[in-house]
Amino acid sequence: MNRVGEGTPFVLAGLAVTPTPWDRDGNFEKLELFATKAAAEGAEVVVTPEGFLEGYLWNDDFPQHFSRDEYLAVGETLDGPLLTRVRDLARRLRLHLVVGFAERRDDRMFNAAVTVSPEGEILLRYAKTHTAGDDEPYNEKGTDFPVLATPMGRLGILICMDRQFPETFRILALRGAQLVVVPAWGGYGEMNDVMMRTRAYENGVHVAFVHPRRCLLIGPDGAVIAQDTGAGDQIVAARLTLDPPGAHGPIRRRRPELYGEIIREIVRDD
Repeated sequence: MNRVGEGTPFVLAGLAVTPTPWDRDGNFEKLELFATKAAAEGAEVVVTPEGFLEGYLWNDDFPQHFSRDEYLAVGETLDGPLLTRVRDLARRLRLHLVVGFAERRDDRMFNAAVTVSPEGEILLRYAKTHTAGDDEPYNEKGTDFPVLATPMGRLGILICMDRQFPETFRILALRGAQLVVVPAWGGYGEMNDVMMRTRAYENGVHVAFVHPRRCLLIGPDGAVIAQDTGAGDQIVAARLTLDPPGAHGPIRRRRPELYGEIIREIVRDD
């Protein structure tokens, strides 16, 4: 087996699939169905949209009239029964699963995603770091950007709103990420497509944007490798080979000694 970063080819599948709010068991069954199909077609990494296991309760398609206690009840701990089923699924299908869900940590909640190994181990946990104002009032924000070394290369995760900040992608790229997966639920369309292609190009990374209604697999040159057809639940897959960190894009020409200004607060005249 090649060492990390040496370009081991693999098939990544994004699930452009819509889960049902509150239906944890039904959503797991959807995950099992589509992940099994993807694995049969050669997928070695499968990625779901944001909040897949509980059906992302903050979206605009359904009322958000529920209490914090109700939200806590739908949350899943890392050792909970639903994630145990996810881990068993990854082990049975022998693939990496990146799954979005509402994570419960005691009485705290996070919009999270985990990467599960083909051995059924949770290798990486990421909590969404940015939201659009107070659109997820019961969730706390994450504070870290972990990068995971796998046999295919180095993986980082961002969730939905996180993708709109160039700093988040840049941090992951500077930490050696070669692939950034973005489980999402919010806005999509032409502006998002341009944004995701730009993030891939400027950081020299592969990007997998996985949304219930849009899926894009993008190369480090900003070119779209694969995308959904725009019609219903579907699997979007492609064979990827990750190049070494910093091999592509303007990130190679950085002058970080000039960039201190970007960590300052915006000056406002109001």
